[in-house]
Amino acid sequence: MAKLTMKNPAGKNAASIELSDDFFGVVPNVAVMHQVVVAQLAHRRAGTQSTKGRAEVSGGGKKPFSQKGTGNARQGSIRAPQFVGGAVTLGPTPRKYSQRTPKKMVQLALRSALSDRARDGKVVVVDAWSFDKPSAKAGAAALAALGTSGKVMVVVKSATSDAAKSLRNLADVQVVLTSELNAYDVLVNDWIVFSQDSLPTSAGGAK
Repeated sequence: MAKLTMKNPAGKNAASIELSDDFFGVVPNVAVMHQVVVAQLAHRRAGTQSTKGRAEVSGGGKKPFSQKGTGNARQGSIRAPQFVGGAVTLGPTPRKYSQRTPKKMVQLALRSALSDRARDGKVVVVDAWSFDKPSAKAGAAALAALGTSGKVMVVVKSATSDAAKSLRNLADVQVVLTSELNAYDVLVNDWIVFSQDSLPTSAGGAK
């Protein structure tokens, strides 16, 4: 297991901690990460676009004008696409974009993403958050003391904790629960910040 020096909220070194090889010591599988991220983004698509075909638009019970003698091209129905209010040819209809991703593939993608961030030194573990009360100012100061920059994902144990409330409204900061960890969110953030109690310790889950 790789060792990491934990920090306190003031940015000072605390005790050492071992990172689980199950989550932070695997060789990143780029292909699996790509497939899982694509599937995750596809699952977010609503797929509610809808247009009407000739059988669905109203009107068109008879020919708009005579077949011959008008000088116009022959027309059979005002439901045709060339008429205003007519049908749409090959238009979008409601559909599901979700893709099937096996559970083991999703887990491997997450472990690969976390291992990639750990290999780049972009994983920080805080021994314990020490907010007396929810404070965005204190949350911003804590992240600055930890040396993070850019987009930061903070993993917390409880969404109602003072830490979550202090950090969730900061710009470029994403707060997620341990149970919500996923490869996409890990990859779109530059830094991943755990507290000791939210750090995954085995493939079966978090401590």
